Amino acid sequence: MALESVWYFTDLPKTTIDEIERDLFEKCSDELGKSHLENNRVNDLKRKSTNTWVPTHHWIGGFLWHYVHRVNRENFNYDITAIDTESLQYTMYNPGDFYGWHIDGSISKQKGHRVLPSSGTDSNNLDVIVDHISPQLNQVRKISFVLQLSDPDDYEGGNLQFLDENGDKHFCPRQRGTLVFFDSRIQHRVLKVKSGRRKSIVGWVVGPQWR
Repeated sequence: MALESVWYFTDLPKTTIDEIERDLFEKCSDELGKSHLENNRVNDLKRKSTNTWVPTHHWIGGFLWHYVHRVNRENFNYDITAIDTESLQYTMYNPGDFYGWHIDGSISKQKGHRVLPSSGTDSNNLDVIVDHISPQLNQVRKISFVLQLSDPDDYEGGNLQFLDENGDKHFCPRQRGTLVFFDSRIQHRVLKVKSGRRKSIVGWVVGPQWR
């Protein structure tokens, strides 16, 4: 059975990550702050962050796709086809921003499907959101990934945390350049940022419906 999550310390040079940040910020500055998903505007109790979309033909897409194939070959061995909507999400968490417990993919074909929280879910989170954006009903999210762009000293709080099937919670490394992959069906959250700014690139790998 595949592990639920795995990460690579990519050893990307600082100058390369600086260039990624600078390039994305310049390309996306006009869109940042305008592109909250509609359901997040409605319910800031679930999520608060600044997001915009980057096409996978951007040069960082090829780098990430290389690691997608590597992690799938070495760990998941899922039937995958592409990155969801051929887009990457550039996300910034500022002070007070967070993302509550949620899953990225579900065995349900229905968008907006809700599942009951497991025993490890905080009591003040009465349900768990399923964040579906793929318009392809015959495709489901199978692997999620996060590329850490911020230095761990740039912000306080804002940790990415997983909740496994036993109800145990696990934190991901904060090292700049870390690339985290996880099964899209597991619960995870981003804790509230206390100070500074956390920046990352997020994506979802889709494939045919689970059998």
